[in-house]
Amino acid sequence: MTLRDPTRSFLYLTLLCAFGLVQARAQSCPHCDEWNGRQQPFRIFGNTYYVGPRGLTSLLITSPSGHVLIDGALPQSAGQIVANIRALGFRIEDVKLIVNSHVHFDHAGGIAELQRQSGALVVASPWSALVLRRGGVGKGDPQYGEIRPIAAVRNVRVLRDNESLRAGETVITAHLTPGHTPGGTSWTWQSCQDKVCRNMVYADSLSPVSAREFRFSRSSSYPMVVEDFQQSFAFFENVPCDILITAHPENSGLWDHLGERASGSSPDPFFDPGACKRLADSGREMLRKRLAEEQENVQQQRP
Repeated sequence: MTLRDPTRSFLYLTLLCAFGLVQARAQSCPHCDEWNGRQQPFRIFGNTYYVGPRGLTSLLITSPSGHVLIDGALPQSAGQIVANIRALGFRIEDVKLIVNSHVHFDHAGGIAELQRQSGALVVASPWSALVLRRGGVGKGDPQYGEIRPIAAVRNVRVLRDNESLRAGETVITAHLTPGHTPGGTSWTWQSCQDKVCRNMVYADSLSPVSAREFRFSRSSSYPMVVEDFQQSFAFFENVPCDILITAHPENSGLWDHLGERASGSSPDPFFDPGACKRLADSGREMLRKRLAEEQENVQQQRP
């Protein structure tokens, strides 16, 4: 392509540079090596096991006739997740259902490969299913433009809010908890151990994190984001919750609980019926601060 007009040449180069910056920002991942650190798999409770890398949760819920896998971490995490499943004595080929919290590359990046190896059905919320089928990043995502794309996934079915899904004897229920993304989903099920059953909750992220240009107080791409967050907070305030696990394990104190368990703490430190409400309180406070910051920035920009 030849551009004889210097002004046009300058504009063309400016556009290329801007596009390059967006691409670089979208590909940057300063935490990926830390997130993908090696982690030995372990039982959380009953038939629920942690099989993800150190910094990103992936859960296996087992039954004699089929397993459920929640979240696939990074694309480069798939091999570790498969190895962890095998280390526990299970087979990736027996995973019949794969579900997801939200379709960012650090929680859904490995799903395409995990689905390929298992042949499992992938089920997701309407917005998330569209992103999974197409790959990339969904428009309306607060982090659109600054987050890596995901690979497209085959065999994706759309779920309904409060729909219960079955794999073998395992039944899990989907709860739409949008805000962090428009398609965010949290999951509940029961796990039993030594005749004791616990209400398990896998919580999607509740943090108002975004690209630099996104405003939670006035978004044309996701105008219902604040209302969606409020809906999600209300869910966590009321859901039966004995053991909470979050997409980023530190957000539910998982490593602290595991350390306390190893030291012989009793009762089991993973049992914490107030954890979901505290998660909602924390998310609500983060959103309040973010909205206040945006309002302050608007006031500072006024003449």
